Amino acid sequence: MKKQILDRYEKSSGGSLIIDVAARRIEDLYENFDKSAPYHRKDLDGDLVAYITGCVREIGAREFVVRFSIEHELSEELMAMVRDGMHAFFMYRKELEYIAMKKMVRTSTFLLVTGILILGVSLRVNHLLASSGNISFLNRFFAEGLTIVAWVSIWEGLATFLLNWAPYLFRTRLFQRIALAPVLFRFAGERAESVT
Repeated sequence: MKKQILDRYEKSSGGSLIIDVAARRIEDLYENFDKSAPYHRKDLDGDLVAYITGCVREIGAREFVVRFSIEHELSEELMAMVRDGMHAFFMYRKELEYIAMKKMVRTSTFLLVTGILILGVSLRVNHLLASSGNISFLNRFFAEGLTIVAWVSIWEGLATFLLNWAPYLFRTRLFQRIALAPVLFRFAGERAESVT
């Protein structure tokens, strides 16, 4: 099945898979929110980002390049700005994922430590109740409630970390790979690739 997926991609002369993006104008690659910002500071179009990240997920560990097929030829300066913009945008996305991952780890750690502390209090309360011999319904209810809260907090902390850590790490590495990928250009009527 993987071969069928990879066969959908053209290969560069160096054997890397080509993620091909066709656009009439260079402006089509970017969001329209800030028309005055230079290309190396603008956000890439959301559909373009989803397409590129989807392709990179699909091809896995294989080497790849991103090739923009544009109708009109661009100056070297503009091509350099687009390359810099691609790098900066995906490094920015990587940093956002890293920040979110750190926040998730802090939350998980807080829940885990809080749960352990509450469990310690719960064990102490249960021990005091057992040694005093005064075990009323309300005392037992309070002690059992503390134990349940402790285990829920511990479970939530562990589950949050175990379920979310790997996806955050995967997306961080994915965005880094895209940020470091070579960017090629091809113009209408031209078969050769322009790469720096």
